[in-house]
Amino acid sequence: MSHTSAPVPLTSAAGSPLKGTIRVPGDKSISHRSLMFGALAVGRTTVLGLLESEDVLATADAMRAVGAKIEKQDDGSYTVDGIGLGSLLEPEGVIDFGNAGTGVRLTMGIFGSHNIAATFVGDASLSKRPMGRVLDPLREMGTNVIARDGDRLPASIRGAEQALPITYRVPMPSAQVKSAVLLAGLNAPGVTTVIEPIATRDHTEKMLKGFGADISVSLNEAGERVIKLTGQPELKPQDIDVPADPSSAAFPIVAALIVPGSDVTIENVMLNEHRTGIITTLIEMGGDIELLNKRSAGGEEVADIRVKHSLLKGITVPAKRAPSMIDEYPVLAIAAAFAEGDTFMLGLEELRVKESDRLAAVARGLEANGIPCVETEDTLTVTGGASDIGGGTVVTHLDHRIAMSFLILGIAAHKPVTVDDGAVIATSFPTFTSLFEELGAKISANSSEAA
Repeated sequence: MSHTSAPVPLTSAAGSPLKGTIRVPGDKSISHRSLMFGALAVGRTTVLGLLESEDVLATADAMRAVGAKIEKQDDGSYTVDGIGLGSLLEPEGVIDFGNAGTGVRLTMGIFGSHNIAATFVGDASLSKRPMGRVLDPLREMGTNVIARDGDRLPASIRGAEQALPITYRVPMPSAQVKSAVLLAGLNAPGVTTVIEPIATRDHTEKMLKGFGADISVSLNEAGERVIKLTGQPELKPQDIDVPADPSSAAFPIVAALIVPGSDVTIENVMLNEHRTGIITTLIEMGGDIELLNKRSAGGEEVADIRVKHSLLKGITVPAKRAPSMIDEYPVLAIAAAFAEGDTFMLGLEELRVKESDRLAAVARGLEANGIPCVETEDTLTVTGGASDIGGGTVVTHLDHRIAMSFLILGIAAHKPVTVDDGAVIATSFPTFTSLFEELGAKISANSSEAA
């Protein structure tokens, strides 16, 4: 499904308990970086379990455009024959990232320190998202930028003949900004330093080290993370087994908690400490969640997660937890709708600049389905236990997580719930509908079948 395809409305409805064992797709963050770092290494990187979503495949196309050879093998793995730092070819056409914010921002970082020109475009949703947070530090490194008003796509960049290493304090908790600066620093002579006042997911740091980069992480006197990267290393190819995406796993986890009688196990889920805020929060709410068979894979802790239906209670989710679960607040709001009392979610300003204004989209979706909520500039309060949930149509605003979250609502609601476009789900979780049907959920493109 291309991001230009016609909308496909989907409706979900309550049915039988959810039962079974599933594996959600590979982690999106790891998948993007596997292709990028493989392209920058010299030699062949092999990737097992790559997430074959539109976002990730757009990254594959971008790396091919600068000379990497990326192929899917008969066993389902992907091979990436890299070209090495400093050897990127100038792409012949525009780089179309569709809906992929992570892909475009990190790729801008890579291209921005190479002496090549590239133009980036995206779909209507991505074209509204702020790129200045990445383009500003790239300008400091010598990258020339031409962008639409407000530093939005389309945007053209030309890297400096020799990029300048910088020291950059990240102004907001953003793994994408941090990563873009570090990736630009890969091809800059000297040491690039990123200061991170609030820790965010650290896949870039871990994976760069695995590929042979000279990178260190320490804490300064203020307790801030200080990341130092020595530029122009020779990255070494790796074999990568991508664990299951914890953001994707959040959907069956919440569904199992709120559908009576459910018992679901999700296999091989990554438990990076900067990604597990949703699990911590749901356990605090009373969720019956077990982490089984904990083990290490590719430098990350993974486990199988068993979830049973639970009676949840409202809590206050602190702002400091937001960086570890920023993508999961939409589906947390669905869990909160079935909890006893109020759930207060704080520090949500970053949701305003995701694929949609997610904070507003969630609030409007809840209201459309009879769920009381209060939205402020950076908070959301959801009152659980409404007597007649469901029956509404939710506007997704081309946002895959809004679509999936409200389909989860319909699976547990008193009346069916419709989302105006389920096609956008392919950007991150192309097997969403089939996996939930496997567990016993009722999701249909025909509302009459779901009723």
